[in-house]
Amino acid sequence: MPKRKKSKIKNYEENFNVIFMTIQEIFDLAIKLGRQADPRPQEDIDKQLEHIKRNFDRLSKNEQRYFPREKLTNPYPDSLIHVGDRERKVKKILVTIDATEGKQMIARELGADLVISHHPTGKSLALLGEAMKLQLYVYKKYGVPINIIEGLLRRKIEEVRRNIHAINHYLAVDTARLLKINLMNIHTPADNLSFDFIEKKVEKRNPEYVFEVLGLLSDIPEYQEAARRGSAPKLFAGSPKNHCGRTVVSEFTGGTDGAEKIYSHLATAGVGTVVSMHQPESHRKEAEKSFVNVVIAPHIASDSLGMNLFVDELEKRGIEILPAGGFIRVSRIKDRKGKIANPIG
Repeated sequence: MPKRKKSKIKNYEENFNVIFMTIQEIFDLAIKLGRQADPRPQEDIDKQLEHIKRNFDRLSKNEQRYFPREKLTNPYPDSLIHVGDRERKVKKILVTIDATEGKQMIARELGADLVISHHPTGKSLALLGEAMKLQLYVYKKYGVPINIIEGLLRRKIEEVRRNIHAINHYLAVDTARLLKINLMNIHTPADNLSFDFIEKKVEKRNPEYVFEVLGLLSDIPEYQEAARRGSAPKLFAGSPKNHCGRTVVSEFTGGTDGAEKIYSHLATAGVGTVVSMHQPESHRKEAEKSFVNVVIAPHIASDSLGMNLFVDELEKRGIEILPAGGFIRVSRIKDRKGKIANPIG
């Protein structure tokens, strides 16, 4: 009897294990990648969780009832699974920057098993201020004394908490429940990935002049597509002909904008140029006063960069990615330079 040829088609169960991931596995992978790219040492992240646990243990039973338990094990409480069976197998994901009601309707229409948004919603939005503490370690790394950062940042965190307090946090989450849409958001872990990516680019290029920083960003596909969409990397403070001095990446991760008075302290620490993904006018004026050049890598393109570095890992496992809601999908699986999956035309 002739020997039967080995089938090129893998066993269904093997395919199932390779192609599908559960919602919980996807979230756990995001946290893992976020920790690997985190500007803090791993032991500092663990110390943060231990500190939160000690504070939790000191609370009364009534206070513990209302404590956000996610903070005990998740170092990024601005990233959560909001709706869905955590053991649900996922094959198709709609990835967006914001999980609006419209994006969720699109996801249902296209048969997506999960919606992943970048920006916080629901409880993760309410806890956004917690993510800002990461900025302590970013500025400490750049030479600003931690007592100064802590003092400046404490005020800013309280301001953010007050501003967020009045927001309708659960608008998108309630929609997901009604539509029976599985929903999660990945914020700081993705921002850590974009922060790490840009920081390594800057360190490798070691630019001498500010125009070189703009050129460096313009080599990245997400920013090329952003330029075609009308939002190219832009100089907010300084001149393209200025010397960079020390160039650092700031306000890429850590929740949202930090303290506006940080620029004078960065200048004192020897920083001449800051690369950021957004900057309010008040911050720009403070940077100009301190003669700090500020190069803005467009916000949504920067968010897309971090999300791409994450969802590439999902696509490698056979999961289909549907980009929506301003998310610029660039895959680096087959081409390390990156290929734009949804160009505007």
